[in-house]
Amino acid sequence: MQISDAGSSTTSHRPGVKRMQKHSLKIDMTPMVDLGFLLVSFFIFTSELSRPAVTDLYMPKQGKPMPVGESTTITMLLAKDNVIYYYEGSWDETNIQRTTFSVSSGIGNVIRKKQQELDSHPVSAEGRTALMLIIKPSADATYKNVIDALDEALINNVKKYAIVKCDEGETRYLTDSTLSRKDAK
Repeated sequence: MQISDAGSSTTSHRPGVKRMQKHSLKIDMTPMVDLGFLLVSFFIFTSELSRPAVTDLYMPKQGKPMPVGESTTITMLLAKDNVIYYYEGSWDETNIQRTTFSVSSGIGNVIRKKQQELDSHPVSAEGRTALMLIIKPSADATYKNVIDALDEALINNVKKYAIVKCDEGETRYLTDSTLSRKDAK
């Protein structure tokens, strides 16, 4: 048996076996760039939509009370459980109405009716902008109730509004009405 060198040289070039050719890899990045721009524009758009809105609240200076016209005033007494008592003009227990923050029949509807009344029978040259909304949260009212009342003022384009403390008579009325609602349940 003889071993020859010729056999080892022929193994690398066997007949019928082709060498594998290496192709250069080409990747088209156009769809990836398009997707990147879509994602960037999506995140910019959604961040603009979710930006919190800020409500300006100007508190009155300390001093003498400012007189307001009774025919242009609505006073809201914010009680607990999202209940609102309101009256027009000056304080009178017999004139108090009860409502809620309901969209169709709530305090917004009361404000719109008063604005229409001021437009049809103007008390001053201001018309509907003469409306003065006084918001009086009770000790039982939540922060959400106050913000909802301010939202109603902004939604209905009320130009004049103020947040003040409840008077003694109003506080007594709210306490009595809360007790009477508990008894009714």
